[in-house]
Amino acid sequence: MNLSAETLAEVRAAVRAENLTPAEAIGDRDIVWSEHVLDGGVVVTVLRPRLARPDAPGLYSIHGGGMVLDDRFADLPRLVALIEEFGFVCATVEYRLAPEHPHPTPLEDCYAGLEWFASEFAFARLIVGGGSAGGGLSAGVALLARDRGGPALAGQLLLCPMLDDRTSADLPDLVWTREANDFGWRSLLNGRTSPYAAPARMADLSGLPPAFVEVGGAELFRDEDVTYAQRLAQAGVPTELHVWADAHHGFDRFAPDTEVTRAALAARSSWLRRLLTRG
Repeated sequence: MNLSAETLAEVRAAVRAENLTPAEAIGDRDIVWSEHVLDGGVVVTVLRPRLARPDAPGLYSIHGGGMVLDDRFADLPRLVALIEEFGFVCATVEYRLAPEHPHPTPLEDCYAGLEWFASEFAFARLIVGGGSAGGGLSAGVALLARDRGGPALAGQLLLCPMLDDRTSADLPDLVWTREANDFGWRSLLNGRTSPYAAPARMADLSGLPPAFVEVGGAELFRDEDVTYAQRLAQAGVPTELHVWADAHHGFDRFAPDTEVTRAALAARSSWLRRLLTRG
């Protein structure tokens, strides 16, 4: 991906043009959606079964895009599928993007949306999750919830998460390159560092909710994601790690009909099913 300050506007427009609207993603399924503007202007879209059961679990979704791209509609197909399978009430948040809004704005927007979602629906089980930058922001939100005594989370679904601004790997990822990754981190951090922006920098990972960490074996984030999962487990956090051999970044979105994607989706569903039925 040729991503730079000069190409950012063009790439943003191209990426957003590919996203479905809620109505398009839902189609004729028995799912309803609504828009909510929070104090401060953060927008959250909620999708849920038309007849959501009283004990429906919650899934708070944070989109990817390297901290600089995309919008809250990016993961709608994934959310619709999970609503059908598990009966989730889902929220997806429109956080402000870097470089116009560097850290802590994107993370604080995501946390504000989580607080609203948790208080609005009072879930017995609430999971936060996302892919790429959304996975990194989900990990950061889980850390903030722990450290601020915020919403109780039942789990964190971290899909190829963007966790470490010190990434040293030089794997030949075909989707998210080292150059694009460096641009994303520079845009977000603006010369600063923070363990909430880059969760791999957090010294203490104890007290966090159970984690599912997934990464491709042929992507830039492989080593940092494996290390983070290992550190979570060492800190006493129930952690499940999947490294999918030869898979590139975002493989489930870009190659949905492959055997590796089918296996990955089955593994996610298995973890969610076990998490939601845990006593």
